Amino acid sequence: MAVPPIQRSQQPAAADSAGSIEAARFAWLPDVVLGLLIVAALPLAIVSIPNTVSVVGNLLPVDIDKLGLIRAHGLALPAMMLTVPLAAVAVRRTKAAPIMVGGLALLAVADAAGGYAGSAFLVGLLRVLHGVGAGLLIPATLVAAWDRTPVLRALWAGMLAVSLLAAQAMALWPLDNVTAWQITLQPYPVLSGVSLGLAAVYLALWLTRGSPGVPGPEPVERSRLALSVVPAAGIAILAVGTTYNWPEHMVVLAALLSVVALLALASIGTFEGPSGRSLAYAMVAVGVVLLPTAAQITNVELGGLGGPGLSGLWAPFLISGVGAVLAAVVVSRLDLGSMQLLSGAGLVAIVLGMCAVRLMVPVAQGLLLVVPFLLLAVGAAVALTAALRVAGIGASLFGLSLCFPGVLGGYLLGTGVQVSWLRRATSPQELVDAFVSALHLWALIGGFLVVAVIVLAAVLARRSAGRTALADLAAGTAGAGGGEERHGGTGEASWSVAARSPGVAGSDAAAGREKGAEGPERARRLAGREDKLVGGQGESTGPMPVVPQPAQSPEDSAAT
Repeated sequence: MAVPPIQRSQQPAAADSAGSIEAARFAWLPDVVLGLLIVAALPLAIVSIPNTVSVVGNLLPVDIDKLGLIRAHGLALPAMMLTVPLAAVAVRRTKAAPIMVGGLALLAVADAAGGYAGSAFLVGLLRVLHGVGAGLLIPATLVAAWDRTPVLRALWAGMLAVSLLAAQAMALWPLDNVTAWQITLQPYPVLSGVSLGLAAVYLALWLTRGSPGVPGPEPVERSRLALSVVPAAGIAILAVGTTYNWPEHMVVLAALLSVVALLALASIGTFEGPSGRSLAYAMVAVGVVLLPTAAQITNVELGGLGGPGLSGLWAPFLISGVGAVLAAVVVSRLDLGSMQLLSGAGLVAIVLGMCAVRLMVPVAQGLLLVVPFLLLAVGAAVALTAALRVAGIGASLFGLSLCFPGVLGGYLLGTGVQVSWLRRATSPQELVDAFVSALHLWALIGGFLVVAVIVLAAVLARRSAGRTALADLAAGTAGAGGGEERHGGTGEASWSVAARSPGVAGSDAAAGREKGAEGPERARRLAGREDKLVGGQGESTGPMPVVPQPAQSPEDSAAT
């Protein structure tokens, strides 16, 4: 008797289908949470850079070492510089979400403990925690944005530019009419809590939904990220040393050498060809110029020096911030072929912003500062977004590791210029004039530094293009010699085109750009594998047969 087939229940399949539909319906939720987290957390990380304890000097206890306290308060940026490359390696080996939570937790702990600080040692410890937390957070948010849509990557670049522009003003805003100097250690505790909550939500979504992630770091990437620690440590030591009464010309010389060292490392340390080098240059230029310039403008435009004060600066900051984010999003939607040109155009806009600073600042009406602020913020956002689009994640993290040593190098250079002018002041009016003159001279120096970066990038890009053209010509000449050589030349030429494609960002392309001589060998290995699969002749490496060899019929086997 025939047994009727067992009817399988359709409920599990229906449940799986319903779950897939529900997951697809809320696929936008991680992107929204991450976008909010980037908007809240990046300014929180960058605002830990400015050293503002001298602003509340009249509130400090008489028995505290004020100079030691200022040195201790300045440890956040060196700690951040040293943490970013190490965190970049860690975030590639693990995942971004847990590291974001860890960085924000450190910031929250440092904020909570800031109210109990009473000595220079404790202030230094808390500021190091601020720097480490920010150093974990910045590369983690970049890698998290890399996992998602290109718009989030553009949002990250725009918010980094806005945060660097407004960091000094954000650090000074909570100090108005304060009664305790410890507020410099916990400027935005509510924002810290909100950011930590968003990071916890993102971690929960990541645990439940998962993330495709990016490939793990290659050995060359780890070595170059570790190498970037060396100039960061050297610049940090120089920065601490300059607080011990160095002459201003020595400070300027040390700062210039630091910037030159960063550009040299950006030139030789990149491992993704011209695209990685362009991003490293853009990161160094933005770091050296943006925050040090905005900090001096903010200080000059304070009410005590005749400017509109912080309340008059928020409108230009807000307009510039919105413009920078919108410009970054627009760049993320354009064709990849225009990215190299747009990155250079962004740096040119920064130069124009420095010219506007020299011509327009100081102003009594804060709204006029929209012009230099908009040029600086939009230029930085466009340069970074365009460079990020054609670089891989490894080169992006390497460039980010050079950005914050650039910030400290710019601070040292601007401070040396400023001190040289302030020493000449003998009256309050001369002091105000010295601040303005120092800002104008710094705008000139910073503008020429960015121009030098643009020229350097153009010269090296032209040399790289010339070498590539010669390599392609040699490959084409070798390909005209015969069958096997022609096959190898074609493989090399196609590999070269793939390695130069702006959209390539994987580890294979990075390795190909690093070791160009392996192109022909790689083509020959692929040809050998192809012959084995098609020909079926064991270790045969001969040419591919036109007609595949006939296979034995199963009926013939059965007959025998």
